[in-house]
Amino acid sequence: MTVSANNNYEISLLHHVVFWLIYFLFNTFRWGIYYNDYLLSLKGNLLGFPIHMVLCYLTIYFLIPKFIFKRKFFLFSISLLSLIFFMVWIKYIATYLLISQNVWPEGPETTRFTLNWAIVMMLGELYVISFVTAIKITVDWLRENRRSTQLKKAQLESELRFLRTQISPHFLFNTLNNIYSLSLEKSDKVPETIIKLSEFMKYLLYGTHKDKHSLKKEIDCIENYIALESIRHGDKLKLEMEINGESKEKKIRPMILIPFIENAFKHGANQSVNSVEIKIFLNIEGDLLKFKVTNTMPSEQLNKHEVGGIGVSNVKKRLSLSYSKNDYHLNIKKKSNKFIVELNLKLT
Repeated sequence: MTVSANNNYEISLLHHVVFWLIYFLFNTFRWGIYYNDYLLSLKGNLLGFPIHMVLCYLTIYFLIPKFIFKRKFFLFSISLLSLIFFMVWIKYIATYLLISQNVWPEGPETTRFTLNWAIVMMLGELYVISFVTAIKITVDWLRENRRSTQLKKAQLESELRFLRTQISPHFLFNTLNNIYSLSLEKSDKVPETIIKLSEFMKYLLYGTHKDKHSLKKEIDCIENYIALESIRHGDKLKLEMEINGESKEKKIRPMILIPFIENAFKHGANQSVNSVEIKIFLNIEGDLLKFKVTNTMPSEQLNKHEVGGIGVSNVKKRLSLSYSKNDYHLNIKKKSNKFIVELNLKLT
């Protein structure tokens, strides 16, 4: 009862045959040495193994699903013990008629059916059932764990695709409008703006498919995003950005940081006709990233109960799926007229 070669943890007919054949040969050899009679051991195992198999398969494929999964433990215990006693009784009759009237050659004396014999035989069958059930439960756990891992991975990919579609359309529309306005003014900023937009879109389309990538790429993306948004908002935007530490060798999940930046502009600068302050602080100390974004909020946003947008909620889910609880700490709060995001993240 091993797993299949394709790592899907499926138990095939071949696995059943191989398992019982190995177990049969081992038991025959073991008792043959004990009896000093391999023929007697072979006869006993040829009779006993069908009983083992019936008990094991009825337990794992009928009794456990019918009773254990429904939390009917008492009924399961009674049913299992009754089944074992019945099969032991059959074993006694078959041994007595087909092999020897001494049904317990390894016992203390020549024995027919006695209570002691029945108890010992039932304990032996319980051992076999427990062994096979343990294998079945382990394989089922491995299969379920693999399925859960695949579902989490698919969910992460889905969340990331959602983030890309959320940021791209409205940001692209606004940036193209900015480029159009700059072109009417015959501004020298047009080529630079187009290049930054191209780099940003290239990152969204092709740079976010890996499980983890360079923190430097995420920072470059943030800088391009900020540069493009700064052109749009002009003098009403008061932006401070500070980056400390070495980022080239550090790895991070893609698009973990930029949704917080996008959220600061979307719910800060984009919602206000007055001047808006956005402060971005990013510090790398060894394997620890300290990231903080603060933006002032327009008055109409202050009374809203929602903290952050869809993108922020999305990143929360991705953090919980991508990192253990000990590897990150996220704090999002409103303070006075400011919206503050603080993220401490362990890098790899």
